[in-house]
Amino acid sequence: MKLALPDDSVPVQEMFEGFFAAESTSARVRAAEPVGFDAALWRELVATEAPFMRLSADAGGGGMSLFDCCLMMEQAGRRLASAPLAEAVVALRMLGELGGDVAAQWIDKVRDGETVLTLALHETRAGTAQLVSGAAVAKGILTYDGREFAIEVPAAALAAPATLGGSGIGVFEPGRGQRLVVASGADAAKIWAAGLEEWKLLTAAALIGLSKEALAMAAAYACERIAFGVPIGTNQGIAHPLANDAIDADGAGMLLWWTLRAIADGHEEAAASVSMLYWFAARTATSSVAHALHTFGGYGLSNEYDIQLYHRRAKNWALMLGDPQIELARAGRRLFLGERATLPDTGAVEVDFYPPEGGEALAEETRAVFKRVIDPARHNLVDHNFESHDWEVHRALGAAGLLYPDWPVKWGGRGADAASTRASLTVWQEIGYAGLPRSTTSMIGHVVQKTGKPELQEEVLLRMGRGEISACLGYTEPSGGSDVFAAKTRAVRDGGDWIINGAKMFTSGAELASYVILITRTDPDAPKHKGITVFLVPMDKPGIEITPVHTFMDERTNATFYSDVRVEDKYRLGEINGGAKVLASALSMEQSGGYYHILMREMADEVAGWARGETRNGKPLIEDDSVLARLARVYADARISEVLSGRVLGTKLAGLPDLAFGPAAKVYSTEAFIADSTDLIDLAAPKSLLRGQEGLGLVEKGYRHSTATTIYGGTSEVLRSMVAERRLGLPRSRA
Repeated sequence: MKLALPDDSVPVQEMFEGFFAAESTSARVRAAEPVGFDAALWRELVATEAPFMRLSADAGGGGMSLFDCCLMMEQAGRRLASAPLAEAVVALRMLGELGGDVAAQWIDKVRDGETVLTLALHETRAGTAQLVSGAAVAKGILTYDGREFAIEVPAAALAAPATLGGSGIGVFEPGRGQRLVVASGADAAKIWAAGLEEWKLLTAAALIGLSKEALAMAAAYACERIAFGVPIGTNQGIAHPLANDAIDADGAGMLLWWTLRAIADGHEEAAASVSMLYWFAARTATSSVAHALHTFGGYGLSNEYDIQLYHRRAKNWALMLGDPQIELARAGRRLFLGERATLPDTGAVEVDFYPPEGGEALAEETRAVFKRVIDPARHNLVDHNFESHDWEVHRALGAAGLLYPDWPVKWGGRGADAASTRASLTVWQEIGYAGLPRSTTSMIGHVVQKTGKPELQEEVLLRMGRGEISACLGYTEPSGGSDVFAAKTRAVRDGGDWIINGAKMFTSGAELASYVILITRTDPDAPKHKGITVFLVPMDKPGIEITPVHTFMDERTNATFYSDVRVEDKYRLGEINGGAKVLASALSMEQSGGYYHILMREMADEVAGWARGETRNGKPLIEDDSVLARLARVYADARISEVLSGRVLGTKLAGLPDLAFGPAAKVYSTEAFIADSTDLIDLAAPKSLLRGQEGLGLVEKGYRHSTATTIYGGTSEVLRSMVAERRLGLPRSRA
């Protein structure tokens, strides 16, 4: 897995970041209005060979990768470059592939810095006009009519109507100027199809850059603008929408990288991913500029403020191909109806979303243990809850050292590296065995290894590693919710011991656990983050009561009560009143996208299967574009959830700063899980109301299960604040 910017691409990004910052300033963008074309910028672009980046070396171009070209386009988007750059890059690449005298002549013409070549995105029809980006200033427009490529040379400057955001849009009607045929035939058709897909990728990259810059501008303003005595960024009504958009923009960026890699690898979903990416980048840009402008308030409406430029240009770029929703339906046809697409050659793509290599031996050993002890007729391989836990399975894996493979051998692990550990734990998903006590105990065991006293480590860690015992989380209190640091459960020193009184809610797995990691308040006069201490409390201590709480997701959780519970000081984790430091790593382990992308895909596949057998207006429901678009949206959300979760590991492996990537992944995946399960249960109604363990029953089950996912492991509201603060630099919004 390699999700850092490749070393060879760093200079490309830095060069174009500096170039567009210098040559496409806001003053230059304003001066280019209302047409939206900067002739001086175009000359500088040609001088740097930017439009020729994707032209093959044999044809005199740079022959650079599509990945690096997307890096250029992202920087162009950040600075609202007033030139038809994506269109020119694709048109020149097409000419290089088509070859011939006309193509060669026009490639040379563009090099003079005065000749603008653009691309008509829609097939031309005699007498049918279309809007073409850059056509108002172009000397040549590359067209395709379904049979022939041609360059049309306008007899006079085309009409440049007033538009939302400029972009040099001209009204182009084929056949009114000189028409120079370039090529025709089957190869031409393939080049045209691949070129359009490449244009979508480049435009998506520009929209991503635009979104990120608009959000950065809004975040800076939210830190500076004071209202009611505080920066407006402390208001969650401002911070949280911006955080959502930042997550979406990052998700779009990661999806772009995934798509490029998928094309290079010939992944079966690569073509669908191009369409999903284009739709998502357009949607993200629309939302980002809207919230960014809102952050500026009335000033954002003023022509003197730059944010309105981003607001207008976002739609201008996104809509040149038409309604982005059409692309979502196209993605559905590619996913579920097998619609074929011709994709561009990407060149080298060095980012890597695959799990780290290695660990196959440990994975196979894990698989063998499961095969020996799992009986599908007896063990629950369907539900993801604590009730599906089985001690026989747990102890068998513990005896083999496979419950916590990364733990030291002395504590019952294997001392395995990250790759082997990931490979081993992936088998759990493959088998379908949830084993939730393993997850909570693993997290708690790591905390004990870092902060527990030697005698406590000797008491619990090997027993955990062998699968003899489990531990649960005593975080949430009846009045505290996600604000775990507001704990009222008291721990008072009594000689060498501590006396604990209080209550915890949602102590899932307590009925199975031998220990609970408990957040207590030890200094009621200190600020809440500085007055807490954490203990690992044996559940068999007198004074502990467990009361079951059953949920409508068919899951049991618990309320736990602590009445004069006496524990020795050896059960204290970390320093007295130093609980916040102890919990820092534990809380971060809970906050990631998890496995939700798997459930989303499973639900979408079940609904797709149902739709194949249903009819509407005499046709299979699966052929309805609106149905396909809804299914494709779930697939898009699942993929984005997956890549955002992968970024958490990729960042760690690369040693890069973690800008709340775990919270971002959890916010996106859980919110998408709720929205998508709601839409799918609506889509397949009323049959989706029936409960079951397969077919549409998975949708009904997923709908119920999804409701809790934005609550446990940190509510979306708390995690959005973390993203706003660490990703966007906004001031702290929580007391």
